[in-house]
Amino acid sequence: MAEKSIAHYRRLYEQLRKGIVDGIYKEGDLLPSENELCGLHNLTRPTVRKALDLLAHEGFIKKQQGLGSVVHKLPKGIGILSIAGTTTAIGNKNLKTKTVVRPKVQPWPEDFFFPLNEDLKTVGCIYFERVRSVNERPIFFEQTYLPNINLPRFTSRNLDNKSLFDLLRQNYHLEIKGGEQYFKATEAGDPKVCEYLDLHPGQPVLYLSRKLETNRLNFSFYSFMYCNTNDYSLYGIF
Repeated sequence: MAEKSIAHYRRLYEQLRKGIVDGIYKEGDLLPSENELCGLHNLTRPTVRKALDLLAHEGFIKKQQGLGSVVHKLPKGIGILSIAGTTTAIGNKNLKTKTVVRPKVQPWPEDFFFPLNEDLKTVGCIYFERVRSVNERPIFFEQTYLPNINLPRFTSRNLDNKSLFDLLRQNYHLEIKGGEQYFKATEAGDPKVCEYLDLHPGQPVLYLSRKLETNRLNFSFYSFMYCNTNDYSLYGIF
C-alpha cells in the first residue's frame, strides 16, 4: 500500500514538474487546487499534498494562503548552484551535454577531496566525464563520482543531453536535498581542460568542488567542475 502511495505521488509530481519546466504552467500561474488534483487523478489529499510539498521544496511553486499553489520563477542563467539542476535552469534547447568518458566502475582516487568512510572505499565509485555547452559555447567540464551502491545498469545509460538530477530522481528515486561546495579561481593548465572548454593555457577558469546529499541515508555524490565564465555568470539557489 505504501509503495502504491509513493508511486502515485511521484507520478503526479513528475507530471506537474514537467508542466512547469515545459512552460505549460508559467510564472504566476495557479496550479489546479488540491481538490481538483484529487478529482482529476483519483488521488487522496495526502498524496496530492506530498507532491505539492516537494514542488515547493524545490522552488517550483509557492503556496499562498487563500490562493493556492503559485508557479515560481525558475532559476535563470547557468543555474549550476541550483538543486533543480543545470538543465532545469536554462532549458534543454540551449544546453547541450556530451559524455566524453562513459560511466565506469573504478576505485575512488587516493587523494579524493572529500572524506570517505571505509564502506564507500570498499564498493568503489561510478565515474564519468561530461562537457556541457550553452548556445554552442563550452561552459563546463564536469567529473562526477557516484557511490557504486544500488544503481543497477547505470553504466549502460546514455548521459548525452540528459539531466543527471532527473535521471537519478526518475530511475533511482534519489532526490537532491542539499550539500556543500567550494570555489577556487585558477588558471587553465590541464590540456584536457583547455581542449574541452576552448581555452588557452593560462586563461582564468573557475574550479568548483561539490558534495550533493540525497534523500537516501548516507548516499552523497560528488562532482568537480571547471567552469568557463567568460560569457556567462553562475547563478542559482542552493
